Amino acid sequence: MDYRTSGVDIDAGNEVVRRIKRLARSTHTPGVLSEIGSFGGLFSLGSLGLTDPVLVASADGVGTKLKIAFLTNIHETIGQDLVNHCVNDILVQGARPAFFLDYLATGRLSPDVAASIVHGIARACRENGCALLGGETAEMPGFYHDGEYDLAGFIIGAVDRAHLIDGKRIAPGDVLIGLPSSGLHTNGYSLARRIVFDHLKLEVSSRVPELNATVGEALLRPHRSYLPIVEPLLGTSAIKGMAHITGGGITDNLPRILPPGTRAAIDRMTWDVPPLFSWLVIAGGVPTEDAYRTFNMGIGLIVVCSPEDQQTLLTTFHEHGEPAARAIGRIVAGEPGVTYI
Repeated sequence: MDYRTSGVDIDAGNEVVRRIKRLARSTHTPGVLSEIGSFGGLFSLGSLGLTDPVLVASADGVGTKLKIAFLTNIHETIGQDLVNHCVNDILVQGARPAFFLDYLATGRLSPDVAASIVHGIARACRENGCALLGGETAEMPGFYHDGEYDLAGFIIGAVDRAHLIDGKRIAPGDVLIGLPSSGLHTNGYSLARRIVFDHLKLEVSSRVPELNATVGEALLRPHRSYLPIVEPLLGTSAIKGMAHITGGGITDNLPRILPPGTRAAIDRMTWDVPPLFSWLVIAGGVPTEDAYRTFNMGIGLIVVCSPEDQQTLLTTFHEHGEPAARAIGRIVAGEPGVTYI
């Protein structure tokens, strides 16, 4: 008996590391002081040029969107999803990403699949100015079904203490600006899969006229990073708070940044719900309240500002590639929560 016959292929693992090293190097920034393969990754905070740096950390996965990747055998976009989701999670507190770590676990390691996933991770890291500093690839035979894996990401970013965005300045009268999502992002897939595959009996290759795309294409659209759009405003006082609309939708995520005595009033008529969400809601008979608590419904990030700064923010967003940014509501007096009008 040896390790290979027990289900763990050390040679395959070494091949994955060899491929990852090249991809990781392509993401390196001046702060990186180590190579993939060290026991720990080294990063110099001095390279960030901050006066009083506050580290902001987050960890996340992509949920059952992985099931769509398994069915389509398309894995690169999953890597992009993971990075962009994590970038947005620290962006809402005013942080820029510094470095990223990933964890990939599978039953039997496929160097091609692993390389495709990490290729997507590296691409998103480069686009966000974030170094892929390290990670872990775990081969655990008998723990996962053949062809399946799990994926998690860990991000560290930083912001000057004076420029932290914590929502404490939010007050009644402030404006809520919505930035469009690119699709489901990484949430609501358990319900979406039940509607599409169990109820409608569709395949990932089935073409849906309402979406002008196949099921696989529609469900695998990558999670957006909002860093390029929001970054020009970081370090200013224009943004009072931001909410990344992930699991729980607008209903559960927006109240997370509201101080006592404030409530959000959202006007659903201010934006057109994208066809993907309308199709899912109608096909599944999903109640409206559940839809807004499960899906992002076309709004991936909400930015809070004073009425005086509204036009500045909209102009900045439009100039940096988001013409569909728009005011979708206001802050009113009340207990933290969301009222739809």
